[in-house]
Amino acid sequence: MPIDLIHHADQNYLELKMSGKLVKEDYHNFTPSVETLIQEHGPLHILVIMDDFHGWTMGAMWEDVKFDVKHFKDIERLAMVGDSKWEEGMATFCKPFTSAKIKYFELSDLDAARTWITEGD
Repeated sequence: MPIDLIHHADQNYLELKMSGKLVKEDYHNFTPSVETLIQEHGPLHILVIMDDFHGWTMGAMWEDVKFDVKHFKDIERLAMVGDSKWEEGMATFCKPFTSAKIKYFELSDLDAARTWITEGD
């Protein structure tokens, strides 16, 4: 599976590591886990690490938009970490679909992203 989920309960954030190319079924695999965490802990801070990431199929992109709209207020902070300009563009693309504070970091700044994601609002 191209997505690994790690919940850092002590620091109140969820880390998603993505690699390869996401397909619609990937969302069906990880979305229930994220929704359970939202129900148990309330709004989340999410750190998305895109390492050797090749994007989304159209079906996966649609699932992503649907998730973002459904959970518009359930994500307070979203840090996106990657190594290319198009990934930085995805952080901008997500903004209309969420009320989260969104910030993009280069892969080399992963520690800074982890610090930012654990900060309060």
